[in-house]
Amino acid sequence: MAISSYKSFLMTSTDGTAYTKVIDIKDFPDLGGSPETLDTTTLSDAMKTSIPGIQSVDALEFKANYTKEDYTKLKALEGKTQKYAVWFGGTVSDGVATPDGSNGKFAFDGALSVHVNGASVNEVVEMTITIMPSTPITDSSK
Repeated sequence: MAISSYKSFLMTSTDGTAYTKVIDIKDFPDLGGSPETLDTTTLSDAMKTSIPGIQSVDALEFKANYTKEDYTKLKALEGKTQKYAVWFGGTVSDGVATPDGSNGKFAFDGALSVHVNGASVNEVVEMTITIMPSTPITDSSK
């Protein structure tokens, strides 16, 4: 069964056990990437052959609405390698979603940076949170 992106959360932890929500996000990136292709073709092969190499993962970019409070909170995390995760699933009480990761948890270590995005007339001011992963992204809900 498919799930909705509703109740998706960017989480952080100092010890990898107790996670808290960083801020509310508007989108999340691919949580992995295709492996590089290693060419194994020989001059005897009628067509190109290959094997999978190392998986590539780019910087992970998350969009969020800008508020001075959230921006300041994110700036305080800049340059520090921490544990992060993207959780899917949560409970809703009084219209507020609380993360529980019941539909999956994907964890990794990384260093965060944040910048305010450009905007035009009659647009919401947004910011981009970039996390450079320093460990593989793992399914931590297993």
